[in-house]
Amino acid sequence: MSRKKDIENLSCTDCSIYNCRSQDKKFPGFCLTTKDNDGHSIADDIEEIKNYLQGDEQDAVVARASAQVEGLFYGKLTRVEEIIEFANRIGAKKIGIATCAGLIEESKIFTNILTAKGFDYYSAICKVGSVDKTEIGILEEHKIRPGGHEAMCNPILQARILNYHKTDLNVVVGLCVGHDSLFIKYSDALVTTLVTKDRITGHNPVAALYTAQSYYKRLLQAKE
Repeated sequence: MSRKKDIENLSCTDCSIYNCRSQDKKFPGFCLTTKDNDGHSIADDIEEIKNYLQGDEQDAVVARASAQVEGLFYGKLTRVEEIIEFANRIGAKKIGIATCAGLIEESKIFTNILTAKGFDYYSAICKVGSVDKTEIGILEEHKIRPGGHEAMCNPILQARILNYHKTDLNVVVGLCVGHDSLFIKYSDALVTTLVTKDRITGHNPVAALYTAQSYYKRLLQAKE
């Protein structure tokens, strides 16, 4: 059951107009494109960011490269190919791979593709360091397989290792929820994602959204 929100708390997922995409309609009263936040002018933010992204800083290069990949190859390239194209457009030469242990074979295929396309790479698996989960306070019964050595995922170490090797762009391959957050936080290089882990749906998390009215209707059950 959805709860009615007051207009001050309405945001983009409450919209059905999407005039921001093409400006061929009228902005709703709560639109984030036109509505100031806590007395701060959104118009000022828009102008500042627009001017910034017209420059030569890395963020501007990335913004333009992203838009070019989207516009030129919309519906034509796989995610793997888009990453290759994006990396070329931002001048990345060395690609870091932060991989889940469960997707190491997929990461090996990705390294073959990178090599074929002329990139250097360096990879770090999530279990690097081989620190048992109990050493950071995880209870034995909270392990997947209690009773033996079970290495924790170590995304901070993954990030540090790729930082040490001065990668230009880091690619996440299936890191766990939260571990990916820490990796992104501590990565010096820009980060993009090739694979988002979802063990239940074969790494296709949007499947749960598509079937939220049927197979996964438990997702819409109200919190008790």
